[in-house]
Amino acid sequence: MGKLISIYIEDLDEKRFYPLGTSLQTILDDVSSQLKMTVLGAIVNNKLKELTYEIYKPKNVKFIDYKHPAGKRMYLRSLTFILYKAIQDVLPNAGFIVEHSISNGLYCRIKDKNTILTQESIAKIKLRMLEIIKADLPFERQEMETEKAIELFESQGLHEKTNLLQTRGNIYTSVYKLGTTVDYFYGFLVPHTGLLDVFDLQHYYNGMLLLPPDQKNPSEAKQILQQEKMLQIFSEYKRWGKILKISNVGDLNRSVEEKKISELIKIYEAMHEKKISQIADRIRKKWKKIKIILIAGPSSSGKTTFGKRLAIQLKVAGIEPINLSLDNYFVDREYTPLDENGEYDFESIEALDVKLFNQNLQELLDGKEIQLPKFSFEKGKRTYNGDKLKINGKNVLVIEGIHALNPKLTSLISDEVKFKIYISALTSISIDGHNRIHSTDNRLIRRIIRDYRYRSYSALNTIKRWPSVRNGEERNIFPYQENADVMFNSALPYELGVLKSHAEPILRQVQPNQPEYSEANRLLKFFSYFIPIADNEIPKNSLMREFLGGSTFEY
Repeated sequence: MGKLISIYIEDLDEKRFYPLGTSLQTILDDVSSQLKMTVLGAIVNNKLKELTYEIYKPKNVKFIDYKHPAGKRMYLRSLTFILYKAIQDVLPNAGFIVEHSISNGLYCRIKDKNTILTQESIAKIKLRMLEIIKADLPFERQEMETEKAIELFESQGLHEKTNLLQTRGNIYTSVYKLGTTVDYFYGFLVPHTGLLDVFDLQHYYNGMLLLPPDQKNPSEAKQILQQEKMLQIFSEYKRWGKILKISNVGDLNRSVEEKKISELIKIYEAMHEKKISQIADRIRKKWKKIKIILIAGPSSSGKTTFGKRLAIQLKVAGIEPINLSLDNYFVDREYTPLDENGEYDFESIEALDVKLFNQNLQELLDGKEIQLPKFSFEKGKRTYNGDKLKINGKNVLVIEGIHALNPKLTSLISDEVKFKIYISALTSISIDGHNRIHSTDNRLIRRIIRDYRYRSYSALNTIKRWPSVRNGEERNIFPYQENADVMFNSALPYELGVLKSHAEPILRQVQPNQPEYSEANRLLKFFSYFIPIADNEIPKNSLMREFLGGSTFEY
């Protein structure tokens, strides 16, 4: 027997010895009976690897399934490849584009405008996908010279992929094959198609919705969640991208190379200002009725700067906004609810004194003066220091927070006096036609930069806390987003090129021996697709300044 190397298997908390060059798949075959999960990949020394990866040195190995964020990305990426191949087989030359995440799935459409998707054609595509999955075909990764990859994708009419590869500047590129179909993905795939037997494909508006497994119950596909307002916002920004010819990272990189980025920045910043002005105008038309503006959105969506810019536009319209902070309505610490781990759950609506908040709102709307509470986070107690508030006919109350669109928060107040706004960073460009950019990644990168700059948090700390933040958003924000009267997209198509230079040094501080290194490494690879964009032309009142610094607003 040849030389043996030690492999520590985290899932079993034990060390085993294998011959030099053993693949992760071989190790999995040895331990699979003890794992009780469908393994999709592995984290090796805190870096994501495919099961074909061969080991030549002692390593720590942690196998992952669909419940792991990296496993979920691998599953959906691989399922997208199967969909692409099925479309090629059923509708040759029709083409295929992944637009964005919506309604619990991926919204996809056919590229050829002359091909109309019907229930029948989608049923055929789904059947072909099931056949490919049943055949249990391997996903084969092949390294080739980038020039050859460019020629290959150009011959298939995948111009956005060739544009991306040309502007990235790598000598070699990894491509994937599924049968005779070749594609490029910016992350790893699962080993073979047989692992992807849970999904659904349904007709959705002018395209189709690819529904992955439910995170809580991976044996069943997710159900469609209607998000018509969200779809309208995505569609509007996609249309703008097509008009301005900035639909993907390759387009963005070309605009930098051709020195067109300055004009692009001015156009999109003007578009933001126009949108905020239009929202203020809508409020102005009903301002004798509207007395409360509710603003909600997930972490790092730009709520604070949006609120400040909206306040300026409201003043232009003759309205005087007054902020009412939810932070001062926390219940005393001993009444704060606990989460499943026995920790204080400050993100629960039960952590707020909703009864007192509604009472104060009602008194203000009735023209009465109220005593404003003040909450001490150090003492965990509510106090009163003599601050009072009374509103007049020109005032509107502006309430910002994660629960702002939850009906419970203002349950005693008539909907007629409320104007509800939902804000998020809905990334409008993609990496290419088959690789979208996750909006959550956009927000995580914003938060990493802001936490480092203003709170002295490392990328390690922000990444570690992010799953908890996301869980809070899933419970407290996303279920109520369609309650909004208007949605505002704070994402700017050029922003990831600007954030690149700020984020990369922070991400590189995460060390290889830390579990968060895998996520930091993924984000660094993601940034490798972007040509950096200088931030000197970003206006002082831009929403991006909330994260970059240099804002004209005080925070």
